[in-house]
Amino acid sequence: MSPTAASKASSAFSAWGHVTFLGAGPGDPGLLTLRAVEALAGADVLIAEPDVLDVVRGHARAGVSTPELTVVDEASMTAAVPVLRDAANLVMEAARSGKRVVRALSGDPGLDGNAGAEMLACATAGIPFEVVPGVATAVGVPAYAGVPLRDAEGADVRFVDARTASDRCWTEVGASDGTVVVSTTLDAVAAAAGELVASGRKPDTPLTVTVAGTTTRQRTWTATLGSIAQTLKQAKVLPSPDGHQPVIAVVGERSAAAQRDRLAWFESKPLFGWKVLVPRTKEQSASLSDQLRSYGAVPSEVPTIAVEPPRTPQQMERAVKGLVTGRYEWIAFTSVNAVKAVREKFEEYGLDARAFAGIKVAAVGEQTARALVEFGVKPDLVPSGEQSAAGLLEDWPPYDPVFDPIDRVFLPRADIATETLVAGLIELGWEVDDVTAYRTVRASPPPVETREAIKGGGFDAVLFTSSSTVRNLVGIAGKPHNVTVIACIGPATAKTAEEHGLRVDVLSPEPSVTKLAEALAEFGAKRRAAAVEAGDPVTRPSERRPGARRRRSTT
Repeated sequence: MSPTAASKASSAFSAWGHVTFLGAGPGDPGLLTLRAVEALAGADVLIAEPDVLDVVRGHARAGVSTPELTVVDEASMTAAVPVLRDAANLVMEAARSGKRVVRALSGDPGLDGNAGAEMLACATAGIPFEVVPGVATAVGVPAYAGVPLRDAEGADVRFVDARTASDRCWTEVGASDGTVVVSTTLDAVAAAAGELVASGRKPDTPLTVTVAGTTTRQRTWTATLGSIAQTLKQAKVLPSPDGHQPVIAVVGERSAAAQRDRLAWFESKPLFGWKVLVPRTKEQSASLSDQLRSYGAVPSEVPTIAVEPPRTPQQMERAVKGLVTGRYEWIAFTSVNAVKAVREKFEEYGLDARAFAGIKVAAVGEQTARALVEFGVKPDLVPSGEQSAAGLLEDWPPYDPVFDPIDRVFLPRADIATETLVAGLIELGWEVDDVTAYRTVRASPPPVETREAIKGGGFDAVLFTSSSTVRNLVGIAGKPHNVTVIACIGPATAKTAEEHGLRVDVLSPEPSVTKLAEALAEFGAKRRAAAVEAGDPVTRPSERRPGARRRRSTT
């Protein structure tokens, strides 16, 4: 190549973007690799298969372009192999315009995704690309189903896609005594089992079938090659309009029911598959929802309270200015919303956490303390006991004119807060500027389908974190169904729930959202253990309501 030609090629190469072929795993967002998260954060264009878009989109930066891969052959949907808009063209078009492109595929790009053609297109055009491996569906799903594919004996493992397997392939795996992992669809499992039996496998060979693997919708059935059709029929799984759902079937001795009963860690989580209503503001519910997911639950956040600025902001403005000029010895935060209100006022005035220099800071509750730390402020005082106004007063020092140069406390709070803290501080000798930092109003009603689920028993549990959440939820959405487990953060909240005709099943041992979630998980674990000991199916509370489809145990 001549120097001129080489220069032109180099110039063209530098003008092009870069493509990352990324494995998004089999469904659980937690299975994304660190490199995948890093690549997503730097993407200009995100081209993802529809079933993984929600998994990866949360890690992409704001404003990332997400061209849609639309189905162009509706008939192919029934085979669970939708023909999509040409992804290669979308990738090439974006890369040629100098964009950083992430092409996200289910599972692993090399084993699950048909990304080879797209990679070759990039290579032919001279577009630089990389591959970020993901957890392959055929490997991740059995792990979540409690079916190890190999053990110390190191048996052979074969992977088969039943939709494209040839007669020769079936003959080879049928003649083998190794573990076979079959990718197929729910309504084609029996046919795949028949192929294996016809090819030499014994009808009593153990088999597991898992649908929606690694997600909280996961279900697994244990049977044999000869009995799987009857098992799915008895479980009322088939026939079904959802028969086209992809599944992973594992054939071999490691699928035996006795072994899976001990290894099914994921489906044995205390709240596995439970739909739990979290009636709080979205900012408050985030960490609680994460904790519930760790127990296998599916949290649904329904705001019952909306936070608005005070009607007369002048009092808040004067207090913040007094904070800067040295008017206060202490500032006490009793909620995350109070921290947020002060922080927003600081930003309005061009201030930051340095304005708290020389001021002592008190906080009630772990969430409030965390919000302050995120703001850059470490609380000087957090109640050692009960996380409440009363708990804070027990630890608050009395005013001492010798050691305290200033006798005034700034208390930013809600418009409906009680007077307990103000009265207690005054009794300890302090002057208090009791300032309305924000107003709490009842939120708008949730969507119709959510209201129907609440009243109709579609939720397995509801977590009430205050008396106001009880009153507001009933006011905007109606009373939860009597099969729904009611969990309350403390006696006062429980009393309000009972006054509204609700049966309280779970009471937190202390007023903490973390402890409340733990208490619900303990309730779920005991409920599950009792069902297993009695030999009954393990069901969710919502499956007890009239007309609910009863699910058979999958363990």
